[in-house]
Amino acid sequence: MKQIVGKRDDIAFYMKMFPILQLHPAAYDKSKAIVCQKDNKKAIKLLEDAYAGRELPKPDCVTDAVKKNIDLAGKLGISGTPTLIFADGYRHNGLITEEELLKLIGEHKGK
Repeated sequence: MKQIVGKRDDIAFYMKMFPILQLHPAAYDKSKAIVCQKDNKKAIKLLEDAYAGRELPKPDCVTDAVKKNIDLAGKLGISGTPTLIFADGYRHNGLITEEELLKLIGEHKGK
């Protein structure tokens, strides 16, 4: 996603932190630490650190955003990451290549 937005200014991704607690028990606090960041660049840096397995600081705000994301995922039947939901409602579950993602974006753009 980062590579795509670096190349295309007509594409944006909105991320919801959805930790899979059964697989990653510490992911809830990591997700909160990212959500608490008001500076988007700092949030992206923390997200990259989390993916790289680096330790993240404790959350520095009180928020229920991560719990709301988990609840929303349950209502939508989402049980894994990544899950991509396009503006037209199409949903793709699982990893895909940059090429496959761009193809999907093209297929669902404007629908």
